[in-house]
Amino acid sequence: MRARELIGRGTRLCGHMIRSEPRLFAVSLGGACLVVGLSIGSAFVIGAVVADVVAPMLDRGRVDAGLLAVAAAALLGVSALKVLGIFSRRLGAVHLQQSLQARQRKQIVRKYLSLPPAWHRDNPTGALLSNASSDVDAAASPAGSLAYAIATVFLLAGALTALFAVDWTLGLVGVVVFPGLVTVFAAYSRLVAPRHRRSQAIRAQVTALAHESFDGALTVKVMGREEHQTARFAAQVGELRGTLVSIGRARAWHDPVIDALPQLGTVAVLIVGAWRCEQGALGLSELTTAAFLFALLDMPIRAIGWLLGALPRAVAGAERVDRVLVAPDAPPYGSAEVSGPAELRFARVGVRSLDDVSFRVAPGRVVAVVGQTGAGKSSVAAVAARLLPPESGAVLLGGVDVRELSAAAYARAVAYLPQVPFLFQDSVRANVTLDRPGLDDDAVWQALAVAQADGFVRALPDGLDTTVGERGAALSGGQRQRLALARALAGRPRLLVLDDATSAVDPVVEADILAGLRAAHGPAMLVVATRRPAIALADEVVYLEGGRVAATGTHQELMAGEPGYRELLAAYDRRVAA
Repeated sequence: MRARELIGRGTRLCGHMIRSEPRLFAVSLGGACLVVGLSIGSAFVIGAVVADVVAPMLDRGRVDAGLLAVAAAALLGVSALKVLGIFSRRLGAVHLQQSLQARQRKQIVRKYLSLPPAWHRDNPTGALLSNASSDVDAAASPAGSLAYAIATVFLLAGALTALFAVDWTLGLVGVVVFPGLVTVFAAYSRLVAPRHRRSQAIRAQVTALAHESFDGALTVKVMGREEHQTARFAAQVGELRGTLVSIGRARAWHDPVIDALPQLGTVAVLIVGAWRCEQGALGLSELTTAAFLFALLDMPIRAIGWLLGALPRAVAGAERVDRVLVAPDAPPYGSAEVSGPAELRFARVGVRSLDDVSFRVAPGRVVAVVGQTGAGKSSVAAVAARLLPPESGAVLLGGVDVRELSAAAYARAVAYLPQVPFLFQDSVRANVTLDRPGLDDDAVWQALAVAQADGFVRALPDGLDTTVGERGAALSGGQRQRLALARALAGRPRLLVLDDATSAVDPVVEADILAGLRAAHGPAMLVVATRRPAIALADEVVYLEGGRVAATGTHQELMAGEPGYRELLAAYDRRVAA
């Protein structure tokens, strides 16, 4: 990336920061401007003290206590005000940077929740964690020095103007420094911009691999792949280290050169100033003021150098954050409500794995979806749960296309349980209620009883207050499934979609659960089933082959008239017997 392009993107990024938190930026900028103004003023104060106090004292050989007190008071006053300015600048800068990071993290998480499942399937969890952590940190990194750098531009302009006012020759010496600054930054940006992009991408890969190792720790241990996984992680970490070291090498020459430029300029000012003094064009007071003014240029040059040095990493982080924020959301929901009976109807639905699928689930009825692996059972459940939008046809609930229902209406009417449930690292009570209003302990126990979960919950050390661990790690697979089922039932949905959601439960308990569901409050149920007891309890079975409805009917009817269905049920029975 060229320096001009990088500065353009960096300027837009900094402008966005200012617009996002104008008050905090104003506090920081106000403090910085106070420091800048006093820094310029102090040059003239020091020049006056040297000319009017120090030089006469040296000439007379005695100290004028009154003048010395006035000079000391002036310098102390300037210093006290500078302390106030520095405090305001730094406090505002810290609040600005942290507020920007907090705002952007909330935006990213909110965006994650609005993106379609297909987007999440294509983006590993580790990369998403990196977007919300290291990428946000990088994107907001210039905020800490932004106000100071802008204020020092005024210092730069003021100091150069004052320097020209003192002596135009010394002013020209000061201007000569800045082409060097531009040249240094251009060379630096060409070196580090691609490396910063690479480092942010590798950070995401490292986070993803670490998350994969933690999440799959059991598989890694059982398969004896600890060394292999450690080697993979070490390779990624080594690549990240190498990239960061290469950035550090570039920074190692960039920062000293930036620091050296004003020092070299000061030496040049003293040499030229001494020559001008010999010519009688400058006096001691003017030379002292000029030297101090040029020394002040050290601050803006350093500050601008720091800001420019932070831009490559900030732009790289902002690009990765923006990639998330500009991703297209899931199709917008409508505003309709479910007013009539909550009958579910598939009307010639087609998606990637389904073709012309039609059936209905009447209120209070149980429909089982059965088929071989890859037949499209989970796709049916995902379409019913509005996780997978139909590419053709429509899914109707209560006579309304589910795409037209509001999010709140759909959440009240439909509950979906996948085969692998998710539990939060919280209490049993919190996992069942999810802070939904109107769910007291009686409602929680009622839902647990229908899900056949009340027995093991009562046996837990703290009952409803027991923490279930991360993702329910303190519970067995069957217990997690039953607790997730209780969570769905607590909201009293009108349609319950179960995607093999009781597969980890004993078949007898599974049959009791399904029977209890029918007796509880009679929701319509769409059940992806892979065991005979659950299938036999259904009022109707939809048998899929290759993404199409091969047959529908009762379990007995399909057993009598559908050879493929009979073979599939026999395979289920053999699996259970084994």
